Amino acid sequence: MHEPTADSLIGQPVDALPTPALVVESEALEHNLALLATYFASRPAKLRPHFKSHKCVTLARHQLEAGSAVGITCAKLAEAEALVAGGIRDVLIANQVVGPAKARRLAALNRSAAVRSAVDSLVNLAELGEAATAAGVTIGVLIEIDIGMHRCGVPPGEPVLALASRIRETPGLRLDGLQAYEGHLVTHPDPQERRAKVAKAMEPVQTTARLLQDAGFSCEIVSGGGTGTYDITGNLEPFTEIQAGSYALMDCSYKKVSPMFRNALFILATVISSHQHFVVADVGLKGMGNEFGLPVIAGAPRAKPRCIAEEHLPIDDLPASVGRKIRIIPSHGCTTCNLHRTMWVAHRDILVDFWPIEGSGALE
Repeated sequence: MHEPTADSLIGQPVDALPTPALVVESEALEHNLALLATYFASRPAKLRPHFKSHKCVTLARHQLEAGSAVGITCAKLAEAEALVAGGIRDVLIANQVVGPAKARRLAALNRSAAVRSAVDSLVNLAELGEAATAAGVTIGVLIEIDIGMHRCGVPPGEPVLALASRIRETPGLRLDGLQAYEGHLVTHPDPQERRAKVAKAMEPVQTTARLLQDAGFSCEIVSGGGTGTYDITGNLEPFTEIQAGSYALMDCSYKKVSPMFRNALFILATVISSHQHFVVADVGLKGMGNEFGLPVIAGAPRAKPRCIAEEHLPIDDLPASVGRKIRIIPSHGCTTCNLHRTMWVAHRDILVDFWPIEGSGALE
């Protein structure tokens, strides 16, 4: 008996899929895309959805088609290459692209698309400028400001102004604005405290933007924000775009702070072992991200995953026989999508499409 092909599974029930499989429920996805597109339709800030959350070019196109989006954000150069190959023409790499070889690849992308990058060092400016000049292009850059994550970025104020001056002096580069990401605050559990903390963290960004403008620098783009802060950062001056990503598919962790979005993503798994008080499903760390805790079993509120191994998920209090298909909502959608190559699309429990996850494994 032949294994089913992807095309032959279209029109079949979701449970016909070999497991584990990554599945997206289309009605929930459309709800999420429409909700955020509508929210930003009448606001000065617009969306720049983050590709790293799902790594699927087809879904990125759907996010653009939903409206209120100025382009796509991604985290890695290889992701930007996948997006440009898929027809996306406005991309921000919200990270530093470092090294001469990568600088040349970034410059090459700018021959057919506007692909910007975050910067925070003089070494990087020199690399990008040299590559851009050699390729005969101009690379737009955003100076990243560290507002509390203590990851990448320069301090606000004068260090930004100094870097801006060097960008202006570097052939092949163009200063397009600033990036400031409040990632340490986007999942703060108390909504009032989250709002106050974000507003406070962004005050130096506002001061720095005015400093740049007073010194005659362009600051057309100020980019940041996430799913947990879109309605905070998205209403703060001088932000012009919000890099929300998880809103499209959602996971059980983000759902706690952003309940207005629906869980569109789940992992279809099979019970492969059944015991008196627990069962075991055929998915583990190699098929599901768990950085934010254990997953949730859809439709079974009493079921409690006990732990997660490489290929196994033991689940307490889930009466189920061997062979039963179950649906699992992971705690972290971003790393879950990175583990799969195909995103199955279902409408009312029937498979209607499958989309490649082109950015899966794109780490460089």
